[in-house]
Amino acid sequence: MIFGFNTDIKWGDTVYHVQSEARKAEKLLQTQVFVRGRCIGKKATSYAEMEQQPDFTEDHMHDMLKVQHRGMLDGIRDGKLNEMLGLDQAAGGNGGAAAAGEPGGLAIQWMNSGAVYAESSVVMQFSVTEKGVAVAGAQLTSRLNVAEEAPIYSQAVTDANGCAEMKIFLDENALRDAAVLVQAKAGERVTTRKFVLKKN
Repeated sequence: MIFGFNTDIKWGDTVYHVQSEARKAEKLLQTQVFVRGRCIGKKATSYAEMEQQPDFTEDHMHDMLKVQHRGMLDGIRDGKLNEMLGLDQAAGGNGGAAAAGEPGGLAIQWMNSGAVYAESSVVMQFSVTEKGVAVAGAQLTSRLNVAEEAPIYSQAVTDANGCAEMKIFLDENALRDAAVLVQAKAGERVTTRKFVLKKN
């Protein structure tokens, strides 16, 4: 059985389509936000640990997804979309010293900084480490800022090697002005870095 919710909600002059589904293969509860058919951000919650509990059922999963979906709708109504998508701190520029990877802190590295723009997108590969050791399961959230347009959000989770891949969609003409804020979060530890996209 596949669980899912779809809701259209208007805030200001913008209509947001919020879509939530349980991705059982990845053991994730994923909520995506679309504007005019374009995904502007995602929120994903892992239920892998909870699934190990003997009393965990699909009804529990359904309830968790419903709460996450409703929370996103409430966030949009309250004008807190950035915060709901996990980049409120990054937007404020609080990444500061930690952005460069303080000794003992989280560090984000853009592995393929020579990535080539193709098919209206750039595939960015990141590595998250702490004290030089790969961090698995860290949640990465990117916010793409392009001139006057609304920011575009993407999310990914690092694998066992501390690596994650994000596909960033943007118009080729916007490459010269594009900057990506990437936030890594592992437990209570958070760091943010800014990367500038360049047109080859």
